[in-house]
Amino acid sequence: MKDVATAAGVGLKTVSRVVNDEPGVTETTAARVREAIEQLGFRRNDGARMLRQGSRTSSVGLILEDLADPFYALLSRAVEEVARSQGSLLLTGSSDEDPRRERELTLDFCARRVDGLIVVPTAADHGWLAPELAAGTEMVSVDRPATGLDVDTVLSDNLGGAADGVGHLIRQGHRRIGYLGDSPDIYTAAERLAGYRQAMAEAGYPVREGWVEMGKPDPVGIRLALDRMRSGPEPVSALMCGNSRITVAVLRVLAADGSGGSGGSGGSGRSGGPAGSGGSGDRRTAVVGFDDFELADMLPVPVTVVAQDPVLLGRMAAELLFRRMRGEQGAVQRLQVPTRLIPRGSGEIRP
Repeated sequence: MKDVATAAGVGLKTVSRVVNDEPGVTETTAARVREAIEQLGFRRNDGARMLRQGSRTSSVGLILEDLADPFYALLSRAVEEVARSQGSLLLTGSSDEDPRRERELTLDFCARRVDGLIVVPTAADHGWLAPELAAGTEMVSVDRPATGLDVDTVLSDNLGGAADGVGHLIRQGHRRIGYLGDSPDIYTAAERLAGYRQAMAEAGYPVREGWVEMGKPDPVGIRLALDRMRSGPEPVSALMCGNSRITVAVLRVLAADGSGGSGGSGGSGRSGGPAGSGGSGDRRTAVVGFDDFELADMLPVPVTVVAQDPVLLGRMAAELLFRRMRGEQGAVQRLQVPTRLIPRGSGEIRP
């Protein structure tokens, strides 16, 4: 700043006012200062300024499961837009569903003195974040609740959405409906499984052993689960998939067999009917997926989905965080965003 002041022929305070967009400097003088800044390549050191003034860093941290996941990419962009409108920088990291990595990233952001955090929780207990909250860092949990912390939370209606998807299949005439979900220790996976069971119970239909498969979306595991579900004396005629990655993996298997909602009538595929039926008619399996995904509406039989709203989730979480950062008091909030059933064809295939 001294170099800029010397080059522009002004005092340090004048340079400070121009750099910080403060009033009290004529346009002619300000132009001279900006020219000197450009010539010298001067950049304000925000870290030093914040340390000196003891003020906020104008930055927030966002911890996601996987930034490459389209769902989280949309959520992240929504948070970024709100942060930008508030003059704040967004720092983002992926936990990869690893509690240790989540903790390292979160504490790294806190060490850089972010003003607030938005976290998609992975760890079973987040009590280790209590000291950071006590020190003044605000936090909002999104997509899943944070166990062990009393913080604002924004969630999708996972249970209700899954129940809607299964109920839709039931209304198409299906009675034997299989369910494939993510690891049951994940909050969203457990909620969606509960929605499936609730819809089946309310309709008075049993859930047979072998009709449910929970675990990481592994192509081999999904193939084996589908073989089991679609064989035996009571094969399923429809499937509810717990997230978009599972839906895509299921569609690939069904298309290869010629029995999927997106794979045509499948006259030469594996029979989806009862063992020994030997029929050559329509063997397609109805499919409803939880989460929309790119090109789902462009497949030969477009995919019926229960769509979340990641943009609204991200926006609500970010707006809530910035309100807290501005000093808003009041009880901790738990907000729920509704899902939306989008019938496109794969979920309307009748048994």
